[in-house]
Amino acid sequence: MATRKKDASANTAPTLSALPAERQLALLEQMQLIRAFDEKVDKLYAKGAMHGTAHFCVGQEACAVGTLAHRHDGDVITGTHRGHGHAIAFGLDPYRMAAELLGKATGYCGGKGGSMHIADVEAGMLGANGIVGGSMGIACGAAFAFKQRAQDHVAICFFGDGAVQEGIFNETLNLAAVWHLPVLFVCENNQYAMSLSAEKATAGGSIAGRAASYGMPAEAVDGMDLEAVYTAGARLMNGCRGTGPALIETMTYRYLGHSKSDANRYRTREEIAEWRANDPIERTIRTLIERGVLDENRSQALADAAADRVEQAFARAERDPEPELSSALEDVYA
Repeated sequence: MATRKKDASANTAPTLSALPAERQLALLEQMQLIRAFDEKVDKLYAKGAMHGTAHFCVGQEACAVGTLAHRHDGDVITGTHRGHGHAIAFGLDPYRMAAELLGKATGYCGGKGGSMHIADVEAGMLGANGIVGGSMGIACGAAFAFKQRAQDHVAICFFGDGAVQEGIFNETLNLAAVWHLPVLFVCENNQYAMSLSAEKATAGGSIAGRAASYGMPAEAVDGMDLEAVYTAGARLMNGCRGTGPALIETMTYRYLGHSKSDANRYRTREEIAEWRANDPIERTIRTLIERGVLDENRSQALADAAADRVEQAFARAERDPEPELSSALEDVYA
């Protein structure tokens, strides 16, 4: 297969610093909202106030926010089981997400999907996914529909480093390349697939490097740096429109365990502390203060506002009704 020619414009991309001050602050607010939401959910599970399971993206906020800052109306996303951040960065309402996690009828899936299956198909959020790599085939299907309809949209597909070792990774990258599908594959390499380190599981050492065998543009970026993700995301997503797939590997880290039941015995406190010292939210705050866009007082006010919004979302959702038993077979395809 011939390598797809790159558009010369794909070599340049807008930078975060070029955005209006309020837009830069809005991206920081999104990251703070994602952090506040997942920390709240973690506390509720610890108290036994929430059932089922959840997977947290605390530490990974820049990946979804930096990438989805470039989505256009009509673009769609597919997520992972660690999908709260994807949903919020896409624009879903924290209140309806809270209702879903609490099993309420007002949730996005009527309280029947829970954390790993939040979706708003009409809006273009095609769902979090409990199957490792399950988002990848769905993204290709959406991108194929865009191409058949001659629509200038992109399917943004989030997946983790663990999904790279699944057969569907190779199948979908090959299919997207052969058919020139507008898919942006976004690997959130948080260093561990449950307890297995990406370093031990990835032959060749680079996930982004695997895209070359499909003639697909790819970049590996610092996923703890909003600026780096934002710039690479713009360049690769613009290159996807009307041409074909691309891949971005964001090198990031989850501070919390794989899920609420993870005892974290496979990594050291020192390792976690080292990554926390490179926190994406704190880095963004420091950068915006240096640029004169933000000061410490407003930074704290934004963080407080995010936490308050989450508290209000869960307080409201707590009062909502649970789904009726008669609705059990509604909203199913087969």
